[in-house]
Amino acid sequence: MKRLFILILLGLSFAVAGMAQWPKRLNIVTGEVAGKDTIPHVDLPEVGIYPPRVFKNKSEEQQYWRLVMRVKKVLPYAKEAALLLRKYEAEVPADARGRDRRVYVRRAEEELMNKYGPIMKKMSINDGRVLIKLIDRETHKASYDLIQELKGGVPAVFWQGVARVFGNNLKTKYDPYGEDRQIEMIIQYIEMGII
Repeated sequence: MKRLFILILLGLSFAVAGMAQWPKRLNIVTGEVAGKDTIPHVDLPEVGIYPPRVFKNKSEEQQYWRLVMRVKKVLPYAKEAALLLRKYEAEVPADARGRDRRVYVRRAEEELMNKYGPIMKKMSINDGRVLIKLIDRETHKASYDLIQELKGGVPAVFWQGVARVFGNNLKTKYDPYGEDRQIEMIIQYIEMGII
């Protein structure tokens, strides 16, 4: 009886030890057979490799981190603007002219001002500069062109004048390889989760 108990106990311990080495999750991947070898094929995500930031002085570093905070603050609004523009373009019929288009644009403007007006009023002038560039990045249209397309030429000129008074320009284009290279790198860092 003792021997039987020891054999059962020994068998169970080997079974538990064997199960402990069995993988918890089994991944099945495609592969190619080359001769007597099987070569698995696995798609890996793209990985960005960037050098560490080197600043000339403390002031430049502070300026960089201020820009990071501005981009983090404004980027969601630029993405939302692009989504809303696509939504409005899809909802307004292409043949809508005159009064029908003005009514729809006015309703959309009221909706946007109710939702984002208080937030936009609290933004600084520098936040506005970054927002104008990011709206161009997300929609592929300058803010001036969007206003002109949706509301007409006179309101576009008016808002361009208001922007110029505060040192901004609604016709500013986003240049990810030139002037706005640093903003583009910050956006990529944000999207990868580094910053």
